[in-house]
Amino acid sequence: MIQITPIKAFSDNYIWQLCQPGHTHCVVIDPGQSEPVLSSLLPGQVISEILITHHHYDHTDGVKAILEKFPSCKVYGPKMDKGFSIDVILKDGEQVFIDSLNLSFQIKAIPGHTLDHISYYAINANQPVLFCGDTLFSAGCGRMFEGTEALFWSSLKMLKQYPENTQVYCTHEYTQANLKFANFIEPNNVAIAEHIKAVDVLRKSDTPSLPSNLKTELAINPFLKSDLASMKKRIAEIVNTESDITDSQCFGFLRKLKDNF
Repeated sequence: MIQITPIKAFSDNYIWQLCQPGHTHCVVIDPGQSEPVLSSLLPGQVISEILITHHHYDHTDGVKAILEKFPSCKVYGPKMDKGFSIDVILKDGEQVFIDSLNLSFQIKAIPGHTLDHISYYAINANQPVLFCGDTLFSAGCGRMFEGTEALFWSSLKMLKQYPENTQVYCTHEYTQANLKFANFIEPNNVAIAEHIKAVDVLRKSDTPSLPSNLKTELAINPFLKSDLASMKKRIAEIVNTESDITDSQCFGFLRKLKDNF
């Protein structure tokens, strides 16, 4: 079973470290900073692979310093130009085997936040795990910097198809703020109210609210409900339109509302 550990970076990022207990080699996902990653290593521990979800600086700026420390480390990710080499360029639908973990990841393109965004999905000791970068957050989703509402919704709709027990490892501690917005959208949603209480307890002790799981997200995340008639009705009321709205338009309205919340 792979051990997955959050490494805090910047003010609210998580860099995920993956390793087999007792092994010296480990993998890091989206190292936006090198210092917290290198300082977290145990004596003799080596970073053998870096996995990247997208090109933003807070997911990539630590790569160069890590490679200087561990020059044999391999970098996996989408095609990008960030001042370092991607050793293995990953594309939608591929399977990639990570030797140090003895684990295969399914790669899915999930554009919307950025056009190059990918996710990593694997089965870890019978437990599905999803590393989704900034496309999906707990109770929210990333800002739409490069994609369109239709493209972003298509990515979220694809992520909804994974098993409900999938553990969702996103990369920002935005859960409390996202839940406030979710509660505004669905003020009578008991699952949201209960999750607000649970997350508040975690954050008071500086415990990460992540990972989440897909079953929880399907209950509390308004963005994943953009195809539901009840959500479309609620959004139509908020934006004051009598026109029928499509799934992607519903998502687009939600994203704009959250941007200005």
